[in-house]
Amino acid sequence: MNMNKTDDCFAVAIHDLPASERPRERLISKGAVSLSTPELLSIILGSGTKGDPVFSVSQRILKMFGSLFRIQNASMEDLVSIRGLGTAKAAKLKACVEIARRMNLEEKVHEESEAMKRRNNDSITSPDKLHELVRARITQFSKEHFFVISLDTRNNLIGIDEISVGTLTASLVHPRETFESAIKRHAAKIIISHNHPSGETDPSDDDLKITKRLTEAGRIMGIEVLDHIIITKTGYLSFKEQLLM
Repeated sequence: MNMNKTDDCFAVAIHDLPASERPRERLISKGAVSLSTPELLSIILGSGTKGDPVFSVSQRILKMFGSLFRIQNASMEDLVSIRGLGTAKAAKLKACVEIARRMNLEEKVHEESEAMKRRNNDSITSPDKLHELVRARITQFSKEHFFVISLDTRNNLIGIDEISVGTLTASLVHPRETFESAIKRHAAKIIISHNHPSGETDPSDDDLKITKRLTEAGRIMGIEVLDHIIITKTGYLSFKEQLLM
């Protein structure tokens, strides 16, 4: 029985299929690429309900949203409204989609950083390039995300780490957490960055205090703070370019 050939087989329960035709066994023996999208969804969901096999639920999900991309933007309410898809299965599906989204972001960041390394005349510390890299990692522009960009002695990008999410104040941003990732990555220099949900690029008093505090801490630790970049949905501000540090 080949489940890729007809839709009728999706009304069959997994335990009624020959072992060699079950999605999980086929994934193990032939690889995930050999499975159809409904079959992959069936493995994630694990099981259906009485009289409603998991294959049918998987098809129902795809029929409702039309594509995997649209599932990414679906709310929990949208998912649990589908017959056969309870809260636990919907949460599992959302988690898998989020993992895929983060993998795509990591791949994009890696590709862009590698491309930037190859451009000898284009420094990795260029604020507009760093703005693009960091902005791609911000998942909710309604909250403030604080990042540390670690660089080696030649200003090559080593990594970008999200340190905190929430309202930033000078008392909340501590040098210990800020420099922890840089030390683990053996960074020689760092650039700090965060976004402004308000859309305004002008630094607040706390932004100025945070920058001064971390710059002084970096000087003591031997890790230079090169810049602080504030990011919005439409632009950015570089402390270095504005002579604020």
